[in-house]
Amino acid sequence: MKELALIQAKMSVPKDKKNGFGKYNYRKAEDIFRVAKPLAEEQKCHINVSEHVVFIGERYYMHADASITNTENETITVSAEMREADAKKGMDPSQLSGSTWSYAAKYALGGLLAVDDTEDADSMDNRQNNVHQQNNHPQNKQTQQTEFSKFTKTVVQLTGGNAENVTELYQEISQMFQVKIAKTDDFKQQAPEFQKQINQYISQKLGA
Repeated sequence: MKELALIQAKMSVPKDKKNGFGKYNYRKAEDIFRVAKPLAEEQKCHINVSEHVVFIGERYYMHADASITNTENETITVSAEMREADAKKGMDPSQLSGSTWSYAAKYALGGLLAVDDTEDADSMDNRQNNVHQQNNHPQNKQTQQTEFSKFTKTVVQLTGGNAENVTELYQEISQMFQVKIAKTDDFKQQAPEFQKQINQYISQKLGA
């Protein structure tokens, strides 16, 4: 769809939300939609996001579909699913569900509109620079390696090494901390202090 390609080329969504817990910037689904809507109107297209619950295995997932339709009734749809975390401090069940809906919608919209949710050079609150600077210090290198070892060990203990369980855990961590961890090495990209917070979270799950 040529209209979608033109919209994607103009998409620029800053991460202007601040997470006080993890000390990083992020964007929400609403931010992506707000930028995309006028661009879609220019191309005489309509963007829609729909959500529903699906049951996979023994867990409920929030499923989001982001679609774009042009005047010729051509439609392209991108989907994303996110498992609701068991608990999140400071949130009641309705708030937790809403957070999961928003997260699934963000990834569906991001996939449709080619909005990369990895760290941006202009919006990561100097976090990546801090990681590089901190990692140059021998003590911080040792700390990072220790946290990485704890992370991999706890992940194996929680999931039994099952690939599906690992994926679910990474999705839960991503939702909880509003970052994208899709593979083990993504943990290394976090600042040492943030690595400790993630390890504390999964260690609590292990002891639950």
